[in-house]
Amino acid sequence: MCPAGKELGVPGAGWFPEEADAGELPDDAGSCRWVRDPPVSAWMGMGRPAGSRSPGQLENPGLFLRTLLLLLLCRHVSSQCKILRCNSEYVAATLPLRGPGRGAAFCTALRSYSRCTRRTARTCRGDLAFHSAVHGIEDLMIQNNCSKEGPTAPPRPRPPAPERQGFESLDVCDYERSFLYKHGRPPAFQHCAAFGDPHIRTFHHDFHTCRVEGSWPLLDNDYLFVQATSSPVAKGSNATVTSKLTIIFKNMKECIDQKVYQAELDNVPAAFQDGSVNGGARPGGSSLAIRERAPGRHVEIRAAYIGTTIAVRQAGRQLSFSIRAAEEVARAFTEEQDLQLCVGGCPRSQRLSRSPRGRGRVPADTARALCREMLPVEDVYFQSCVFDVVTSGDANFTMAARGALEDARLFLPDAEKLHIFQAGASCPRVSSSPLLLLLLLLLSSALWVVLLHF
Repeated sequence: MCPAGKELGVPGAGWFPEEADAGELPDDAGSCRWVRDPPVSAWMGMGRPAGSRSPGQLENPGLFLRTLLLLLLCRHVSSQCKILRCNSEYVAATLPLRGPGRGAAFCTALRSYSRCTRRTARTCRGDLAFHSAVHGIEDLMIQNNCSKEGPTAPPRPRPPAPERQGFESLDVCDYERSFLYKHGRPPAFQHCAAFGDPHIRTFHHDFHTCRVEGSWPLLDNDYLFVQATSSPVAKGSNATVTSKLTIIFKNMKECIDQKVYQAELDNVPAAFQDGSVNGGARPGGSSLAIRERAPGRHVEIRAAYIGTTIAVRQAGRQLSFSIRAAEEVARAFTEEQDLQLCVGGCPRSQRLSRSPRGRGRVPADTARALCREMLPVEDVYFQSCVFDVVTSGDANFTMAARGALEDARLFLPDAEKLHIFQAGASCPRVSSSPLLLLLLLLLSSALWVVLLHF
């Protein structure tokens, strides 16, 4: 067959492909040659010019089919003219037909072929393949005694789409399911929180109390941007509280439109800025949704498409933020996005000690008593509570620390890391793992035994 694009090239208008006998063309040209302006009757395989044969004398119908195949392979037809589609449908319909009993089915195929050419006639004016097909159909209908009126074949149904299997069959907007399929294990998660003064618990379990004032990014990665705006907790105080939170869920074309959530003091809405409560009209829009846990005080935003859940609360005159993020999502940032309080904590110049100093608005003992009612374990959440109550004089800050601890209990993948113990803001963290405490006890006992022997 004639291969399109061989070294012979594809001739311009007025040239037509024709099979050649062996030896007529170079070896690398296969069996294809190009002839100049052949009469329609010649390429139809009639053997004689159209004027020298009587109606119905199509000498070689098989060659007609073969020529159609040559057209499909050799001729470039504009994207406007659909004659090649008509040709291919006719060939597919008639190839199985053999023998004398093919008459009715063959006529049906010809009528369908004719109908197809009529539908594309306007865009195929001046196209050689189109006009040749029209003349060929007329000759074949005469030869086979086919009437122009009669049944036509229904359009060929599209082949069913292959069944989607494996990862592609999963909802791409369900991060946890997709990760489990790809890696054979559930994804790892990380937790960060900002509450009170603000106090920052980082993804790496560092805990800082900050005096940051103004707007600071808690998160800035490929999927999320979270900004906290802080203002002084009291006039003349170095301590600050979060008064505004802005959360941007960045556009993800398979799942959600970009959505912006904003909360301010006394305005913790259960909707995004545009009034919607989900990710938009895209197929995966439901993978981002807001739920109101306590009207005007506590909302939860679930972003299933990135395996992330966010809690926003108001307690007293401060806002708090907690997040459970897939590890892969939390790490999706560049070197230029290095200032993230959830990743690196507060800059050293902005860190405060939580040890009560000087005269506060509430005595330290009173603050400890209030905080102990909500937080029986004297960890960093308890220390933060005491600091905030002493500094602000507002007992509602006990609820801020309690809410942050509740979120950590829900969001932390490792319950043993729930409590963090620090002697001060700059002291190293000591884990509360029972195994580690047992090892320390055994080590101290061994040291005593050694000392007694000396």
